[in-house]
Amino acid sequence: MLVDSPPRERAPAAAVPPTRRAVRAAGLLASAAILALVALASIAIGAKDLSLAQVWHGLFLDSGRYGDVVVGERLSRTLLGVLAGAALGLSGALLQALTRNPLADPGLLGINAGASAAVVTALTYFGVTSLSGYVWFAFLGAAAVGALVWFLGGSRGATPVRLALAGTAISAALYGYLQAVMITDGAALGRMRFWTVGSLASADTGTLTQVLPFLAAGTVLALLLARPLNALAMGDDTARALGARPHRTRALAMLAATVLCGAATAVCGPIVFVGLMVPHAVRSFTGPDLRWILPYAALLAPVLLLGADVVGRIAARPAELQVGVVTAIIGGPVFILLVRRRRTARL
Repeated sequence: MLVDSPPRERAPAAAVPPTRRAVRAAGLLASAAILALVALASIAIGAKDLSLAQVWHGLFLDSGRYGDVVVGERLSRTLLGVLAGAALGLSGALLQALTRNPLADPGLLGINAGASAAVVTALTYFGVTSLSGYVWFAFLGAAAVGALVWFLGGSRGATPVRLALAGTAISAALYGYLQAVMITDGAALGRMRFWTVGSLASADTGTLTQVLPFLAAGTVLALLLARPLNALAMGDDTARALGARPHRTRALAMLAATVLCGAATAVCGPIVFVGLMVPHAVRSFTGPDLRWILPYAALLAPVLLLGADVVGRIAARPAELQVGVVTAIIGGPVFILLVRRRRTARL
């Protein structure tokens, strides 16, 4: 006689150990503390260094003295570095998840090229010379290219490979246009030279006010997409079984990355490697979970950007190296090292 065996108890689903979650949370607090220290250094260090007492006086007891004015100017620059760095870090993490390429950055989908081409057009053909004027052209150029890449990448049938190929093709065409305009128009070349390097020196309260709503909206959307993108990493069929909508998730991720990178590029110029290095490095100790990658990238990317800005001020006193130059000098060797590694962090 056959006797039915009692049903086996189902093993509980694997979960992240509480100790590991505690370590990650402590790491976030440490990252925030490091960012605060680097921000303080960004305010204190420049062509003329300020003491901590002068920084404190300028921040909380502003009386209009020279030191207080300098603190106010550097505070705007530091805030711009924090916002732009967080935007680049988040957009890089989103694009690496979207394209399933751990070495992707915002330039892969043509967003930087779109912003640059729009600024050249504004300077050359519309006579726009102020930052408050061409910041909107840069943002609209980035948004237009983001939409075009999404359309050419297949829209509802978009795949990581299609998006990357569409972005690469559009970037090549736009950079060709940009070079042609600057070669034929010497005035445009002179005006664009500073912006295309990437800098935080143009920061002011008006600039921050213009881009802050876009950066806030992009940040919120990026953080809300962490769970759907985690599901999408397991394949479209599995993602649907888990309740995610792959096409909508990709569209929203593309929108968030475009808004974040477009706004940052509009005010700072195309700063390279920040969106590549930080999410890739973060993934090495958080794993592939975007619920941790995104917050870490939002905190540590500003650390890299502000740190590079401080290094640029120290290296060329009394002048300064633009932050885009410093990140390129740092990022080039790091990128080569990542490419030559046998194993990269898996998405």
